[in-house]
Amino acid sequence: MSGARYSIGIDLGTTHCALSYVDLTASDGEKTAQRVLPVTQLTGPGAIEELELLPSFLYLPHPSEFSPGDLSLPWTAERDFAVGELARNRGAATPIRLVSSAKSWLCHPGVDRRAAILPNDAPPEVTRVSPLESSVRYLTHLREAWNHAHPDAPFGEQEITVTIPASFDPAARDLTAEAAEAAGYGRMTLLEEPQAALYSWIEMSNGLWRKQVQVGDVILVVDVGGGTTDFSLIAVIEREGNLELHRIAVGEHILLGGDNMDLALAYVVARKLAAQGTQADAWQLRALTYACRSAKETLLTDPAAQTVPLVVPSRGSKLIGGSIRTELTRDELTQTILDGFFPQADRADRPVSRARVGLTQLGLPYAQDAAIPRHLAAFLGRQVNALNEIEGLRNTLPEGASFLHPTAVLFNGGVFKSELLAGRILDTVNGWLSAEGAPPARLLAGGDLDRAVARGAAYYGYVRRGKGVRIRGGTARSYYVAVESAMPAVPGIEPPVQALCLAPFGMEEGTEAALPPQEFGLVVGEPVHFRFFGSSVRRQDQVGTLLDFWGPDELQELEEIQATLPTEGRTPGEVVPVKLHARITEAGTLELEALPRDSGERWKVEFDVRANANS
Repeated sequence: MSGARYSIGIDLGTTHCALSYVDLTASDGEKTAQRVLPVTQLTGPGAIEELELLPSFLYLPHPSEFSPGDLSLPWTAERDFAVGELARNRGAATPIRLVSSAKSWLCHPGVDRRAAILPNDAPPEVTRVSPLESSVRYLTHLREAWNHAHPDAPFGEQEITVTIPASFDPAARDLTAEAAEAAGYGRMTLLEEPQAALYSWIEMSNGLWRKQVQVGDVILVVDVGGGTTDFSLIAVIEREGNLELHRIAVGEHILLGGDNMDLALAYVVARKLAAQGTQADAWQLRALTYACRSAKETLLTDPAAQTVPLVVPSRGSKLIGGSIRTELTRDELTQTILDGFFPQADRADRPVSRARVGLTQLGLPYAQDAAIPRHLAAFLGRQVNALNEIEGLRNTLPEGASFLHPTAVLFNGGVFKSELLAGRILDTVNGWLSAEGAPPARLLAGGDLDRAVARGAAYYGYVRRGKGVRIRGGTARSYYVAVESAMPAVPGIEPPVQALCLAPFGMEEGTEAALPPQEFGLVVGEPVHFRFFGSSVRRQDQVGTLLDFWGPDELQELEEIQATLPTEGRTPGEVVPVKLHARITEAGTLELEALPRDSGERWKVEFDVRANANS
């Protein structure tokens, strides 16, 4: 939007949302006029404050719970729900009415993310909403808060960037874009969170970042958020005498973050209570988890705080003992998170998988191993050959290296406010490097751990106008569709499957890829499913590359793609010869189209975001 005055960056986080903005008219080169929007929100019934973060919580009250006007905001007098600080505080006491971790549910392929399923364990009398609708409400609140604060610069006329985890698959990216569109965002762009964190670090350095990195550097971004752990690698190269940043790898989707830590802390406190003769039931444990989340944030942000009181209310006067009162100490926090989530690990360690129980409750597919260093070791081990395709960085690893050697580390996420936790990761990586004769990685300090993602997203909108410094990257994976071989039926033998590359690693936003003249048959008038794969390690494949064989770690099967093609004069069930065409949209989502032979029609191949929802 050429007429935009501001570039707005939005961090749609699992536990917090934030909005930052750059005044495009007052910025020049690497000198930017950037601020964070204090978000107007309810902090109590009828109490309105401006806070720099909007907690990602949605509270669905009982119809008689609040008085008229208690949930009113400056821009609306009527509302039957609350988001933000009030939602978080109220939900800690009544968790069955609180929607949390909507972002994690939005990327969960095992559920229908457009269905009203949250809160997932609420009783039948509680109203439920979908993960998609929850995200829409957070994004809508941010838009409304912006318009309230900037009536002279309507939100819809600005440059908008919304962040997502680097590990989001195409379906989760599409759903995020759909939520933004439903929230009135119009044109907007998606940006990976680790890239946003690095953009923020660059912007906050006021141009001095060039003195902290050099050609040949490989920057490891470790982003531990509320719901996910993300790893990215960004290389520093030289082109025409200038430093350039190239994103060379991202990790797999790891559902491991602050939510897991909150639950671990709740169990620590529950065991302490049990030793004192107080047994918390399942409802109180859930309320204790939310209380521990708030206490964790206090202990991480306030170095002077040594203990935080916890109060878990009873569900009625008949409960003997009433409310549970206890506390969380700094030592308990540090010991639980350090030993449980950041233990010592060797470079050859890998995440541990345990035997699964046959029956399990329906919920989020959390990582089985909570040890973040083991996930990091696996990521760096998979990417040992990631520099082979980067001009100027080939053959820079010593012979026999077992993992890619980063030279610098950037942290993101509130958990790294603890120098002990950040130091544990840095010491662990440097121990691995020392074991292979490599120099230690240095810390890139000076980032804004809570607001870096929103700040970086706003700066990215500025960069897209040809200003500042851009990180080159494109798609974080190569994408493939399965092609089933035509063969006679043989008992006990499945037809062989090939993998056709649709979009290569690094395909840039706004570009298209015409596939070779190979045709496929699509059935009209009924859904047709495609198997879909992604790879973060196969960088050499080009559009049209057809794989007959691949290793277990080379391709990961993603969600199905579903196409329902209109008959339009054809017979239902007819097989129509089509070619496939891939495009990376300006927003950063992957689109596939089916082009029938001898026709000008273009059918979009939709991602099946309901995959496995009913299985």
